[in-house]
Amino acid sequence: MKTAVIPVSRLPLPSWSRSTARLADFVSLTKPRVMSLAVFTALVGLVIAPGRLDALLGKIAIIAIAAGAGAAGALNMWYEADIDAVMPRTARRPIPRGRISRAEALAFGLALAGSAVAVLALAVNVKAAALLAFTIFFYVVVYTMWLKRQTPQNIVIGGAAGALPPVIGWAAATGEIGLEPLILFLIIFLWTPPHFWALSLNRADEYARAGVPMLPVVAGRAATTRQILIYGALLVPISLLPWALGFAGTIYGAVAAVCGALFVVLAWQLRRKSAADRRDASRLFVFSIFYLFVLFAALLADRSEDRRASTWSAHTSTASVGAGEV
Repeated sequence: MKTAVIPVSRLPLPSWSRSTARLADFVSLTKPRVMSLAVFTALVGLVIAPGRLDALLGKIAIIAIAAGAGAAGALNMWYEADIDAVMPRTARRPIPRGRISRAEALAFGLALAGSAVAVLALAVNVKAAALLAFTIFFYVVVYTMWLKRQTPQNIVIGGAAGALPPVIGWAAATGEIGLEPLILFLIIFLWTPPHFWALSLNRADEYARAGVPMLPVVAGRAATTRQILIYGALLVPISLLPWALGFAGTIYGAVAAVCGALFVVLAWQLRRKSAADRRDASRLFVFSIFYLFVLFAALLADRSEDRRASTWSAHTSTASVGAGEV
């Protein structure tokens, strides 16, 4: 009598393993990679703001902003489940695979959004919480539900949501919105279209199949690469404003100039290449992520250098006073 052999892949998972897998699915709903960049720019806005926020409140603010960004991602996946199912890049997300239902994703996203805004309002300040609420609303309702399926300018207007985290971080630290965070907003706002258009150039057929009017689908490659070059050229002088206006130092200025020049060179190479060569679009997309991270890291480096210099100056002054009293 033969004994049936059950493949290991079809054996029922233990309860703890199922729980872990389900938790991982809910985490993936928050779009961790997208969230991490938003949280980092929010952290920069918080750290470079004048004054000092209590360390515990600063951590609470960053966690709340991360939760808000994750909520926006979850609600985006809830609404776009039909699009995700037909695009190879997104078909393995939890909802298309049937691992999480749309109702569960909606409940999770709403609960996470409400909690994030409430915590930020109660623990930090109402202005930062209001900005976070507006960001979630803009990304989910204005961009996801309205613009994305209606206009090739979807990512241009919708990019405002992704540009707001440093403004939220600044407001969390100061309770105000100044010129400095608005410049950081403008940098990310101008960076977003060429970043996403570089990605969509190589996936135009997927967006066309899903019925999403991304610029390469509607206007073609030539018009898209021209727009990428224009936005890249506009980004360079705007990225130098923090140095020109004096709230960033020489480290930032040098990084912004060099990386901005490389951005324009890559955009120009993309503009010149034929549609058959997909490498230049991929190269620009990858570099754009590096560009934004390095740019904001340079802001942090400059602020750390300023604070070390201030601390050294204070110690020197104290030592001088002490020596005079002997």
